[in-house]
Amino acid sequence: MVRAGGGGAARVLLVEDHLDTRQMYAEFLGLAFDVVTAADGEDALTMMRLQPPDVIVTDLSLPGIDGFELIARVRSDATLRAIPVICLSGYGGHEHEQRALEAGCDRILQKPCMPDALAEVVAETIQDAANRRSNA
Repeated sequence: MVRAGGGGAARVLLVEDHLDTRQMYAEFLGLAFDVVTAADGEDALTMMRLQPPDVIVTDLSLPGIDGFELIARVRSDATLRAIPVICLSGYGGHEHEQRALEAGCDRILQKPCMPDALAEVVAETIQDAANRRSNA
């Protein structure tokens, strides 16, 4: 299990509107992390305000509040802004990557993304965040 700063399994909020993709990633990530899921940006914001995760993994293409807006809202909220965000994008091209980075995304992975590659990036991102906290 990958541990968060508090010693328990790191909490991952997975935001994905496609049920089959959400279930696949949640099952795989659940082998190493405490995973909670949301199907859209609005539910994700509600969940993270109730119990902030150690990392957010979000699709960019979501109904209602899309991933770009979700990231912007996280970054503008003082209680959430330090949470690392990993984006999963089915969009091709530099323009969407740049837009996600400008919104405040920490890492971007292109879909389709193998679950083991996602798990590795989640673990690295959690470790990077822990290192930044210990050096602050």
